[in-house]
Amino acid sequence: MSGRQIPPQIVDAHHHVWDLSVRDQPWITGEALAPLRRTFRLEDLEPEARAAGVIGTVLVQTVTVPEETPEFLALADGSDLIAGVVGWTDLTAPDVDDALAELRELPGGDRLVGIRHQVQGEPDPRWLLRPEVRRGLAAVAAAGLVYDLVVLPHQLPAAVEAAEMLPGLTFVLDHGGKPPIVAGELHPWAHDVRALGALPNTACKLSGLVTEADWKAWTVDDLRPYADVVLEAFGPGRTMFGSDWPVCRVAASYADVVDAAGDLTDGLSPAERAAVFADTATRIYDLEWSIPKS
Repeated sequence: MSGRQIPPQIVDAHHHVWDLSVRDQPWITGEALAPLRRTFRLEDLEPEARAAGVIGTVLVQTVTVPEETPEFLALADGSDLIAGVVGWTDLTAPDVDDALAELRELPGGDRLVGIRHQVQGEPDPRWLLRPEVRRGLAAVAAAGLVYDLVVLPHQLPAAVEAAEMLPGLTFVLDHGGKPPIVAGELHPWAHDVRALGALPNTACKLSGLVTEADWKAWTVDDLRPYADVVLEAFGPGRTMFGSDWPVCRVAASYADVVDAAGDLTDGLSPAERAAVFADTATRIYDLEWSIPKS
């Protein structure tokens, strides 16, 4: 992989950290995910990210417990790499407004930029459209935060409806909506991604594609049809690079993920690549205050 044309400054809009001595990550099960069953700290990421030209990151929640987000905010507060945190709170709680306000008051609370829930784990494909969830999403919008969508392809239609119902909330689709790359199928995933991208209050992360492909034998050509759909649907101005570290490590190194993104965007202009690799995330998540100017 050449990774050609990668801008010198990158914002990684999607990564995780976790400490198994603090709490379990119950989603890490089975032999295939065994390499992830260890602690991954910011100190592990930083050398790889800095070497790739990353000047800021967005740290994203991993488990649906209230304690994790305050920990992430405190971590960001002491870091010159983490520019924003996408945390978790119970969207269905009657006091969700208060919960969001309280997070903002914590150390590092000024780096709270978004909220996410593991919708991919919800058995109801229309979970996002439940009245109590819509009320919670409206509270996220009122707080001036973004909502990250982590959904499976069959949940995309509900995501489209939710974004239509809440035009004042920006929805960011994580991992391109997890397309069926191993199966080599584009539809109905592509149709639904285009429907989401047609809405002005949406954006998408060019992230997580390597783990939707064959972990041991993926190529950039395997990923390209799906990346092309994302770029067509959202445009570079609403597409942002994310590494999905350390989850990506089951299929690729950090450098390989960056290089692949460079190859997948090789048809863009320099300004368009700058959008995908830094400017879109900076604008969508309002990271201006923490990103150094070149």
